[in-house]
Amino acid sequence: MSMNHSTAPNQTLPPTAPPTVHVSRRRWGVVVVGVALAISLTACSSGSSPGASATTAPSSGAVSTDAITIQNFAFHPSTITVKPGASVSVTNKDSVTHTLTSTSGAFTTGNLPGGQTMHITAPTKPGTYTYRCNIHQYMTGTIVVS
Repeated sequence: MSMNHSTAPNQTLPPTAPPTVHVSRRRWGVVVVGVALAISLTACSSGSSPGASATTAPSSGAVSTDAITIQNFAFHPSTITVKPGASVSVTNKDSVTHTLTSTSGAFTTGNLPGGQTMHITAPTKPGTYTYRCNIHQYMTGTIVVS
């Protein structure tokens, strides 16, 4: 006697979970994204830069008209004009650490963690001073002292 275990043509099967291949791919994608994020955060926070110079200070909450914002891995505005010796606030709105460091060594924030504000003092000698983020060196800007 033979037993037929096949389903009758009109019988409905209960719903089943999606194939495990899709779950595995999704999990693999989450793992890849997580590892990439961990590597990028480690690289951002472990970059070496000089310590804060004597011209930097944590924010006291004072509002400054001379301000630079770091957001989306860019300085805004990329060029700012200030008076000699002006205090310039630098606010990091990214979630990773950045620096704002003069290429001539005239000023630096040192490491500026995300969500923090520091102040730099502009040089007293008029001129054009370029700066960059020492951690993400493609991030550049200019302070014009006049």
